[in-house]
Amino acid sequence: MPGSQVSSTIRQQVAQLDEGSRRDKAWLGDAVLSLFARQWLLGPPPDWQVPSPPGCDLSRAELFTWLTSNQFLSALRDPTHLEAEIGLIYEREGLQAAFAYIQEQLLPLFVRQVHNRAKTLRGKRR
Repeated sequence: MPGSQVSSTIRQQVAQLDEGSRRDKAWLGDAVLSLFARQWLLGPPPDWQVPSPPGCDLSRAELFTWLTSNQFLSALRDPTHLEAEIGLIYEREGLQAAFAYIQEQLLPLFVRQVHNRAKTLRGKRR
């Protein structure tokens, strides 16, 4: 099933959860996202088909905080819902499927935002 259909189905399933269940899934999803971010920032394994962490003026800790922040997640959709999607995938399909979802759904926007920040900073230094 193509990624957009999977994400649409997962979103529908999360929307049907009661608030308590959604928060429980989000709690798991937050942990999975944190693990993904740490692994990616330390250097992704060779079998991950992801870009390397972008070089910029931010430390690894700052990049981690940004990638896992509600502010960043809200650029995509409600952070609790998004983390619940990750948690639901983790519960049903395992860690690698949840990591793949993060790679597809979050990482492209994050890398673009970091590159845009770097371009903006270079422009200000001129």
